[in-house]
Amino acid sequence: QVQLVDSGGGLVQAGGSLRLSCAASGGTFSGYIMGWFRQAPGKEREFVARVSGSGGLTSYADSVKGRFTISRDNAKNTVYLQMSSLKPEDTAVYYCAAGKTFTSRAGAYGSWGQGTQVTVSS
Repeated sequence: QVQLVDSGGGLVQAGGSLRLSCAASGGTFSGYIMGWFRQAPGKEREFVARVSGSGGLTSYADSVKGRFTISRDNAKNTVYLQMSSLKPEDTAVYYCAAGKTFTSRAGAYGSWGQGTQVTVSS
């Protein structure tokens, strides 16, 4: 089972940018689908983006399409989420996840990072 460590969150003004990172260890990184999810206070965890093992296939939630970009560096065992044009409604704890199926369902991902807080002020 791969272990994941999220980082890169912080406080940013609306319209700003942040890049989240997720470092993986303990598994064959390129063999995993990687996803980013987020959970705002009082809300369920929701899908944000996912990327295939090779990095050649990506998918995004409609709410972030055109603003967020997921990418991975298999040589560094790291997946990234570049977030631009941030909005207050993007405020949440962001989690990276690893799985074997290219899906937006959180339950299909078996390994999770600890989460990193992103706060967007208006």
